[in-house]
Amino acid sequence: MKARVTVMLKSGVLDPQGKAIGQALNRLGFHGVGDVRQGKVIEVELDETDTSRAHAKLSEMCEKLLANTVIENYAIEFK
Repeated sequence: MKARVTVMLKSGVLDPQGKAIGQALNRLGFHGVGDVRQGKVIEVELDETDTSRAHAKLSEMCEKLLANTVIENYAIEFK
């Protein structure tokens, strides 16, 4: 089973990379771009057929390693 984990900074947490990307887009002539938030996408293939068990495993992975849950949120989707 393949899954995609998207990790983003929580709202209210400063995102200097997102700010730099937004400024660069503006300098390149892409005007009208609002707030830009930068994150990461992690694709994971699991030897699991049950979606609820796969979701539980991925949640544990996120809580222990893939996301800093103090400042980041994560979302799991199955492909």
